[in-house]
Amino acid sequence: MREVFQAELRELQDGLVQIAELVASSIDKATRAFNESNVTLAEETIGDDDRIDELALKLDELAITILARQNPVARDLRIVVSALRISASLERMGDMAAHIAQLARYRFPDKVVPKSLRPTFAEMGRLDVEIAHMLAELLRTQDVELAETIRNEDDKVDALHLAVFDKVLGETWKGGTVDTVDATLASRYHERFADHAVSISKKVQYLATGDWVPES
Repeated sequence: MREVFQAELRELQDGLVQIAELVASSIDKATRAFNESNVTLAEETIGDDDRIDELALKLDELAITILARQNPVARDLRIVVSALRISASLERMGDMAAHIAQLARYRFPDKVVPKSLRPTFAEMGRLDVEIAHMLAELLRTQDVELAETIRNEDDKVDALHLAVFDKVLGETWKGGTVDTVDATLASRYHERFADHAVSISKKVQYLATGDWVPES
């Protein structure tokens, strides 16, 4: 029974990595759709979200089955409960990617934001993609140094998010109401995507080291 239990725990980890890799692919396509006004990539991203939801549900069902059948305790219990919480965060990251893609689809063939903000969003997108790939590697290896790097990259996303707000609220902003709403929503989606990655990285770091990093 112990061998079966360990195999199920490995299946949980593999499932999280699979979802994280799909999330990384999804945010890559979403940010390219957003920055390039590519409706094909936008549609693919929206389709990816359904697949992410499906995989997250399947993983949650496995975790609940393990809880019911194996009655895990101590660290094993933390692993299973953490898998449920990480799965939920990955699912939300998929939602954020889909929301970014939906903005691109709604505004096609136009770009979503005015020219003055496009470099900012290109950098936010680049950082989100980088964070997503690091997160998949973190879930695969539990390399705690990656968790720290993810938090540092999130700080950069937060700074860009604030820069967008400074821009749209500034006296020199010439965008219309739709431009303001789109820029605000898009910035929030990028920022929340990275925040969920940080939340996951803290859980992985706790499992690997036993040291909990408080939510800031």
